[in-house]
Amino acid sequence: MDEMEEELKCPVCGSFFREPIILPCSHNICQACARNILVQTPDAESPQSSRASGSGVSDYDYLDLDKMSLYSEADSGYGSYGGFVSAPTTPCQKSPNGVRVFPPTVLQPPAQQQQHQQQQHLLPQPGSLPPIPRNSCITCPQCHRSLILDDRGLRGFPKNRVLEGVVDRYQQSKAAALKCQLCEKSPKEATAMCEQCDVFYCDPCRLRCHPPRGPLAKHRLVPPAQGRISRRTSPRKISTCTEHELENLSMYCVQCKMPVCYQCLEEGKHGTHEVKALGAMWKLHKGQLSQALTGLSDRATEAKDFLVQLRNMVQHIQENGVEFEACLVAQCDALIEALNRRKAQLLSRVNKEHEHKLKVVRDQISHCTVKLRQTTGLMEYCLEVIKENDPSGFLQISDALIRRVHMTEGQWGKGTLTPRMTSDFDLTLDSGPLLQTIHQLDFVQMKVPAAPMLQLEECCTQNNSATLSWKQPPLSTVAVEGYILELDDGNGGPFREVYVGTETICTVDGLHFNSTYKSRVKAFNASGVGQYSKTLIMQTSETGLPPCDIQSIGAVAWFTFDSASAHPDIILSNDNLTVTCNSYDDRVVMGNSAFSRGVHYWEMTIDRYDNHPDPAFGIARGDVLKDAMLGKDDKAWAMSDGGIGKGATIGVLLDFARRIVIFLINDEQQGPVAFEGLEGVYYPAISLNRNVQITLHTGLPIPDFYTPGEADPTGSVC
Repeated sequence: MDEMEEELKCPVCGSFFREPIILPCSHNICQACARNILVQTPDAESPQSSRASGSGVSDYDYLDLDKMSLYSEADSGYGSYGGFVSAPTTPCQKSPNGVRVFPPTVLQPPAQQQQHQQQQHLLPQPGSLPPIPRNSCITCPQCHRSLILDDRGLRGFPKNRVLEGVVDRYQQSKAAALKCQLCEKSPKEATAMCEQCDVFYCDPCRLRCHPPRGPLAKHRLVPPAQGRISRRTSPRKISTCTEHELENLSMYCVQCKMPVCYQCLEEGKHGTHEVKALGAMWKLHKGQLSQALTGLSDRATEAKDFLVQLRNMVQHIQENGVEFEACLVAQCDALIEALNRRKAQLLSRVNKEHEHKLKVVRDQISHCTVKLRQTTGLMEYCLEVIKENDPSGFLQISDALIRRVHMTEGQWGKGTLTPRMTSDFDLTLDSGPLLQTIHQLDFVQMKVPAAPMLQLEECCTQNNSATLSWKQPPLSTVAVEGYILELDDGNGGPFREVYVGTETICTVDGLHFNSTYKSRVKAFNASGVGQYSKTLIMQTSETGLPPCDIQSIGAVAWFTFDSASAHPDIILSNDNLTVTCNSYDDRVVMGNSAFSRGVHYWEMTIDRYDNHPDPAFGIARGDVLKDAMLGKDDKAWAMSDGGIGKGATIGVLLDFARRIVIFLINDEQQGPVAFEGLEGVYYPAISLNRNVQITLHTGLPIPDFYTPGEADPTGSVC
């Protein structure tokens, strides 16, 4: 509730709204504050006098010029008005919120002042409010839009009873404990309220003045807090039309977006407009506001989680900074005395980096906290508005609130909940330079490069040549000096280096025909060599096949489960050939080799099968969901369970020429074809939970019953 307090304060006086009115721009202002910021326009410049004088300036042009003049006054901070005699050196007042307020009264020419002073003693009731001058103009203190008042003056603006009710409830919730109304001297804290008498009692006064006998025995006593609520729920006031004060608001004009009365429809400007029942539109707009608040609530929840993430980052930066500084001091202390001066410089750099990271993250925390506070305040205010049971009052502000909610939700857009700084210090100290190079001592990169990413769409084979392409991960900031490409011998043998350099694409010639090659690449810099990329299996064509009909018939592929990409709950053993899980939920593990062409076959045996775990077997894209059953998204194609048990063998046959997948259980084919129309790059994959254990078997020949298809004539196999 505290965040909502800013929504309940007048932008002029800075206090809680008192008798708020709604300006045409949908902003609110106290009625007394509105009277204080009125500016009187000279009669000679009013639209009526302009028309009477026959000038060529239309009403529309005059209003635009009038608004421009008021904008200029608001920007300059002075309350003077062009062509109007006022004190040009008197700055306008300022409210506690920093909003400029025009002087409450307007200076008059000397002759008019003298006449006014002579008539002053004739004014009755000196405490009453003076009438609003003709041609008065009011400027919104928030958006600076201006409006010339008509003959009704401030009575032409509708009162915001919903806001007034929210303010009353808020102030009552913050009020002190309720006091007894019958104590004569110092009132004691009330302990009960009689709903029939509508009086708060302390215990002594209740026993003395409200005994539980006789006619009073039938009265209902409730706790003071409940009694306070019952007082609030008084019947709502019937809203009257600002145009026809004797008529109640009963309809809603869709075109003007405002409640209207019956007489407005009969003789007013709303006669030809579309109108709807007030109650129906009330419910409709409440639903729209509630729906808009749902999205904003999700953003607020994300913002809270993001703040927790940022605060954790502050702790990690502090811990990493302390650890890094300690290592730096230890290295510098081991050097000769000539390193001491350089050590101070290096420590200064570390501290600056440390403070910079902390400053960036703390600034983001502060910014996000303020935005979240504003969002929470708006949400609480909107929820309180929804509680109101005044349709016309609600509809007067619902459109503006809906727009504000959507606009606030848009402010939590893409990038707002992303950290602007990492918590790592990508620096380390190289203590190997000679003494004469101490003055050149500087930081070097602390980390080795990340594993490169193979660009599978650009990797292909042609006859007995293979072309591979790779790149660094998008978010990697560590510099790379070069790459090392490795291939095996095409027969499952050890890897060997075939390229070392700075290029990110390489074509290897002179490979064996009708062979399956494994390829991988890693990056290096001055700090060392990084990890390998994922292994890519590529097959050369048979001797004599045209370049775009590349296919391997009967070639086998060797691979294991990939621990790097597996879900954290996955448990691998037996050289990553046996897998189980420590979770009751389904978790996904993929093979460490990707297939894009050829015919491939592998099998899996069920070592343990308890309580119907329902594992799934198949193929998947590299970005498949790892915490759901295989095949639940559009990134995987799988067979689940199918009557298998302990000791069963599941086979998967993947044919890129025909672009199909076939499943086998205990050497028996399960249906003709499981999936068709496969294109792209796929990994062998399974999903399982803790009730099952599976062992992988690779390097198997294609089953005898299957005849591989012809190569795709379009060349897509390439």
